[in-house]
Amino acid sequence: MQKVLIWDRFTRIFHWSVVAVFFLNRFVTEDDLHDYLGYFLLGLLVARVVWGFCGSPHARFASFFPTPSGIQHHIQQIKTKTVNPMEGHNPLGGLMILLLLLLLIAVCITGWMMGLDQFWGVEWVEALHETLSNIILVAAFFHVIAVLVMSKLTSINLIKTMITGYRKI
Repeated sequence: MQKVLIWDRFTRIFHWSVVAVFFLNRFVTEDDLHDYLGYFLLGLLVARVVWGFCGSPHARFASFFPTPSGIQHHIQQIKTKTVNPMEGHNPLGGLMILLLLLLLIAVCITGWMMGLDQFWGVEWVEALHETLSNIILVAAFFHVIAVLVMSKLTSINLIKTMITGYRKI
């Protein structure tokens, strides 16, 4: 068995930084720190979007952009247990990643909006910000469950791969 680099350093640091910043920000009640963490998260997201177009092969959006035929093919691979171990995000994982990125960007934008004079104290903006944060929690829960299930089905330790970057092939 050989080790193959799947996730580059930037992608791994981004992933675990977003996890840490998001969950830390869920429990921070001090406004300035919450705001700074939110801006840091937005900076991470901007960097990831750029990396999605010019980063390493598995990090590029083109490598995992979900299409109906790709999703159908992946479901067939799961049924026959023939998932490609060289694959980064599978089409369903890609769909989840795009959803999480869009939700995180939206929660950052609504957080920023709450600091503007035009939206200061506007209830729907605050409610949307909180609702988006809760949806992200639910999506992250399903993301973790999917990682665990796919690790079991494919015998590929996906968590270890996201920590070390390498996968045994």
